[in-house]
Amino acid sequence: MEEAALREALHRAGYLADEALATTLWLAGELGRPLLVEGDAGVGKTALAAALARAQGRRLVRLQCHEGLDLAQAAYEWNYGRQLLAIRLSETGASALREADLFAREYLLERPLLQALTSEAPVVLLIDELDRADEAFEAFLLEVLAEDQITVPELGTIRARHVPQVLLTSNGTRELSDALRRRCLYHWLDYPSLAREIAIVRTTLPQAEGALVEQAVAFVQRLRREDLAKKPGIAETLDWVRALHRLGHAALPDEAALLAGTLACLLKTREDRFQLGEERVRQLIEGRRSVGVAEKA
Repeated sequence: MEEAALREALHRAGYLADEALATTLWLAGELGRPLLVEGDAGVGKTALAAALARAQGRRLVRLQCHEGLDLAQAAYEWNYGRQLLAIRLSETGASALREADLFAREYLLERPLLQALTSEAPVVLLIDELDRADEAFEAFLLEVLAEDQITVPELGTIRARHVPQVLLTSNGTRELSDALRRRCLYHWLDYPSLAREIAIVRTTLPQAEGALVEQAVAFVQRLRREDLAKKPGIAETLDWVRALHRLGHAALPDEAALLAGTLACLLKTREDRFQLGEERVRQLIEGRRSVGVAEKA
């Protein structure tokens, strides 16, 4: 698939990628390299992997990282229940069982990493929010990313049937190792520009009025310039426009009090909610970054 064709396929899958992102994603596929996508929460990193899977007609295999993630949760573990049952059956004479038989593939439970490698068809493997996992987990990932294989001590090396297209995401809560970065192509995904975010909302919510979309997105873009603990992402913009449309608004309401009641879609912490009082909301509606100062175009 050529670069332009990939970008168009992503568009049909509901994801508007700019030229830089489409080029990097295409290169990752052509070179058979993992792609590390970093950016703030809510900029569309996870949605990119889902759209790529749809665009390529592949299954998405997702590994959600978290603190304490280990091999058993990420790659494989042995089915101890079945192994114990097999031992008990052998004790009754119902079957003959050697120790090596207990570590056959039929007793192996495949988790996302191994599922991606052993899939009968190529998949997109999403390793989501890797920065939430412990540093020790990165060391294990190196074999998967560099060699497209996993070593199971009792069985040996299991190599990929089809090399998956791997996307890793990070919110930047901790620094990832140099060894992992060297094995990946890299892209920083920022918040979209005003024009691109309007296009995203229009594509996703075609039923919303054009004036409402433009004014709401412009408001969110100004809101992101505030000193917030959690800046609203694209998903929050979509939720807000959807809510305003459901309330019957064809354009952004002028009344700060009325608009403030819908900010639960955008502001997700107590501190941010109390920081944006009615007066500040009124200023943002008027397009001003501070009292008496007009926002530059």
